[in-house]
Amino acid sequence: MDMVNARGLLAGLAASVILAAGLAMMKSRAEALPAAEGTAFTRAVVRWLRDPVWASGLILQTFGFVLYFVALAQAPVSLVAVMMQGGVAVFVIIAIIFLQERANLGEAAGIAGIILAMVLLALSVHSAPPRGRLNAFALAMLSSGSATVAVILCSADRLRRNGAGPAIASGVAFGLSSLYTKALADIFVSHSGYAIAIQIAASPWLYLMIGTNLGGLVLLQNSFHWTRGIIAMPLSSAVSNVVPIVGGIVAFGERLPPESGLAALRISAFVLTILASVLVAQAEISHHEQPVSPGLSASSQ
Repeated sequence: MDMVNARGLLAGLAASVILAAGLAMMKSRAEALPAAEGTAFTRAVVRWLRDPVWASGLILQTFGFVLYFVALAQAPVSLVAVMMQGGVAVFVIIAIIFLQERANLGEAAGIAGIILAMVLLALSVHSAPPRGRLNAFALAMLSSGSATVAVILCSADRLRRNGAGPAIASGVAFGLSSLYTKALADIFVSHSGYAIAIQIAASPWLYLMIGTNLGGLVLLQNSFHWTRGIIAMPLSSAVSNVVPIVGGIVAFGERLPPESGLAALRISAFVLTILASVLVAQAEISHHEQPVSPGLSASSQ
């Protein structure tokens, strides 16, 4: 693995930890703050921004995103995306120790699978895939299809009310944001001086990146309101990695490493990410369908 890609992946790992810490702060206020939906959307968001703990988490998120941008400027998007799952482990530890959240056997297996996928990918990065030029049409088609999936998930009342729908939809939004950020990062490294600011300001990817980031944040906070962070965060993170994995291949011309062993590890990581996401989502649906005893604490919901 060359030094540029190594620095990029290290920056991605650091970004994931900082982003996870910020999300944990936001989750800690989820039960006290309202969900943002319907006519109360703007009022709810204002409440979030006026809450000191939630706002501090947002500041951490901003700093983490800057590091994420640095990572994307130096390494392929599909590799950075899965390395970002290091934050999942951090968030799970915080949720268990400080938020007193617990997972059942099925949920724990899915979370473990998501973390294992990150480990498998880390073992496969000795030979990074070459990066091609952006295929804007392919990215537009992928964006359209992914957005349709997110809308369907948010429209399903069963998935919306147990928190799985908004969590998955937030992952779609964050995944698309990763692809738009990658497109901006490529502009950043291929220009110099004032041309960087001009090219970025004129690029549609900048405004799509801002919109999907904000949309993903709102969807994830709503998911935090309805379910445990130990479920919402891994589920959102896993889905947010599937989108750039596909997008890296379809829109940026990224390829698997030529070594068969490394290629097998990377494919295994991608497949495990998807399977573990499905397992977490299914376990969460089953959890919400079980009758809740009167003595069950709020932290387990």
